[in-house]
Amino acid sequence: MELLQTAATSRPSFAPQAETSETVISSDFETFLKMLTVQMENQDPLDPTDSAEYAMQLATFSGVEQQVLTNDLLNALMLQMNTTGMAQMADWVGKEARAPVPAYFDGSPVTIAPNPAAVADKVELLVLDEDGTELERTEIAVSADPIEWAGTSPDGTPYPDGVYEFRVISSANGEVLINETADVYARVQEVRSENGQAILLLDGDVAVLASDVSALRE
Repeated sequence: MELLQTAATSRPSFAPQAETSETVISSDFETFLKMLTVQMENQDPLDPTDSAEYAMQLATFSGVEQQVLTNDLLNALMLQMNTTGMAQMADWVGKEARAPVPAYFDGSPVTIAPNPAAVADKVELLVLDEDGTELERTEIAVSADPIEWAGTSPDGTPYPDGVYEFRVISSANGEVLINETADVYARVQEVRSENGQAILLLDGDVAVLASDVSALRE
């Protein structure tokens, strides 16, 4: 198999970036056949190479060729699917998406969708600023009903515009059961495709995977 490995490792020198995989494979296969012919011409006539070995090398190279072509086909299909998905998600722009991410506050109330543990006997809502500093901690009902956060401190002072995180802590008998980022509703500004994944850009440049969005609303 030494001959096959030599042909395979020489691929970069025969593959300019502008060429397609099929062109590269064709070039490499011609080189491989030339090397195979030279090997056959220069083999020891008293100890010739078994023909089965040549057949094995040809079969292995053919398998590599088919794998590369298959990968190209899969990449083309993925690109087509991503393009289709982006077109479908274009309708998301301008709507409010629900996801467990920080929310941008610009003076308008932020809708929080808590999901506390059903067995909790105490649920608290924490508000954190961009630095992770706790601004307030409020006890809320053991309910999944949405909450409108007005963006004011306990003494009524408005908080400055910015990104805030909301955490819901569910406890039972003094023991914390769940401490997680609460879902919020935020407006979708842009839909992007990165590394094969659809990413939504929300108000305040908050990014979230489309797969993490659990609801949409006008």
